[in-house]
Amino acid sequence: MSRSRPPTSGRLTAALGAAVLAATALATAAPAQASPTAATTLVVNADQSLRPVTHVASGSLYGLADASTPSDSLVNALKPHTFVQMAPGGSQLPNGASKPGGDSLVVAPKAARAGSKVVVRMPDWYPDFPYKWVSWSDWLSAVDKQVAAVQSSGATNISAYEIWNEPDWTWDTAKAGSFNAGWARTFKHIRAKDTRTPIQGPSEATWNESRMRQFLTDAKASGTVPEIIAWHELNGSKDIAAHVSAYRALEKSLGISPRPISIEEYGTPAEMGNSGALIPYVAKFERTGVQDAELAFWNQYGTLGDTLTGTGGSPNGSYWTYKWYGDMSGNMVPTTPPAQTGIDGFAARNSAGNQISVVAGGCTGSCAVKVNGLSALSAFGSKVHVKVEYSPHTGRTSASPGPITISDTDYTVTNGSITVPVTMNASDGYRVVVTPTGTNTSLAGRYQIINKNSSLALGTQNGATAQGTPVRQGTPTTATDQNWTLVAAGSGLYKIVNQKSGLVLGIDTMSTADGGKALIWGDNGTDDHLWQLIPARDGFYKIANYNSGLLLGVDQMSTSPGAQVLQWSDNGTADHLWKLTAR
Repeated sequence: MSRSRPPTSGRLTAALGAAVLAATALATAAPAQASPTAATTLVVNADQSLRPVTHVASGSLYGLADASTPSDSLVNALKPHTFVQMAPGGSQLPNGASKPGGDSLVVAPKAARAGSKVVVRMPDWYPDFPYKWVSWSDWLSAVDKQVAAVQSSGATNISAYEIWNEPDWTWDTAKAGSFNAGWARTFKHIRAKDTRTPIQGPSEATWNESRMRQFLTDAKASGTVPEIIAWHELNGSKDIAAHVSAYRALEKSLGISPRPISIEEYGTPAEMGNSGALIPYVAKFERTGVQDAELAFWNQYGTLGDTLTGTGGSPNGSYWTYKWYGDMSGNMVPTTPPAQTGIDGFAARNSAGNQISVVAGGCTGSCAVKVNGLSALSAFGSKVHVKVEYSPHTGRTSASPGPITISDTDYTVTNGSITVPVTMNASDGYRVVVTPTGTNTSLAGRYQIINKNSSLALGTQNGATAQGTPVRQGTPTTATDQNWTLVAAGSGLYKIVNQKSGLVLGIDTMSTADGGKALIWGDNGTDDHLWQLIPARDGFYKIANYNSGLLLGVDQMSTSPGAQVLQWSDNGTADHLWKLTAR
């Protein structure tokens, strides 16, 4: 159970003339060459298949509160694979709850309407966590009552019994004897009454190869190897692949036939509701062939793994990321991250073969999604359409109205591939959808650019036009140094051209550091002259430098005319937001 644990279980160049540029400012520039580094690029092989889409990681522990909470519409949209829920008739009072909730048989019909399975967490018969052992007769009586309830319920979506939860620290060896012996005794007791429902375990709080080896060795000797192997991943996602690989090797070495793997709980308390932190978990579960994985339960019943703001609450930012997951159909396709930390993601190709959907996150700054294999898919030609969206992090308890579109544009396929640049915030979720055709949208045009924090306009120092002139904020006027033309540069990027000088907005010495100063310069094709405009709420934009991945802001958040405009990490301050007013 994802509640309080002991510390040992604890768990982020030459200038171009103004006249030349003025004549061409509204034209579309040559496509930009997307070039984030390999260390920040997720690679998708769209023409290959990993396995059918089953939304393996979309379920949750105690994600359902009762027969009506959350609403069917909220649940069904996520297409949850599996829920782990309280023992039928149980009395568990987790996380300060005043009454039990999430009874597996009470919520089973709701889960069934979503196409979801339910695992019965048997020790949640008891009210306390960690559990207080009573006696063997009391425990086996509780098991009998649960098995009888499941058998008489008529529920067809009970996928397994979980014999015990986190026995590595909640099993009372002094009173109950060794866990492995207790497992065998309970397993055989269940099988004497129910020969069909799978049993899963050992359900330890962490992966421990030594303990798993001993458990499997003893279970094999007693004839009680579970049909489904389960453990929890509550310390971050970076070691998941290694854990699954170690289990498979262990299984093989002991002569045990391959078992499905269930990760009954995943995510730390701080990661709940954080799309950027959770996406790498999902990616690794899909990639390693895990059968199902459930978001942990650190807070309230019925929040679909904290994708809702509370019991009976509304979607937060992470809900929409899991909704993207739920929208996937067809086959999952292979994705390759540069490392086990940082950017990661998962992707699917629909059954018609004419849509590639990629969900990515866990990256900061200038990042990219590279989609390979498009030429091998008959639905795609030499050009494709790409829609890029993001779901901003709202915090676990704050509602989100939904995703925001960053760009909608065509890409030229080169050697079967496209590279989609995305300036990312590590806490947000991102989706890239590739289709054969689509409707392009563009911000190309002339604007005055106003800072939200100061209500001052982007302009040049003293209205100067020389190459290298600093860009500063000033009192809004009709002066032409405050007029900027957005020129589409391909790949959803723009050049920002100053009307008065004909020079482009860039960063001093192409700096990639916080505090790099904004200036105007001749259009010499460098990446610091490329910008991605990321819509925020209420008509404002983040203006992200393609070269650095940093945002256009104002020195020290100044509200004074003349303050230097610079680039800075996306820390959520209002000086990073700008409004475009057509001129």
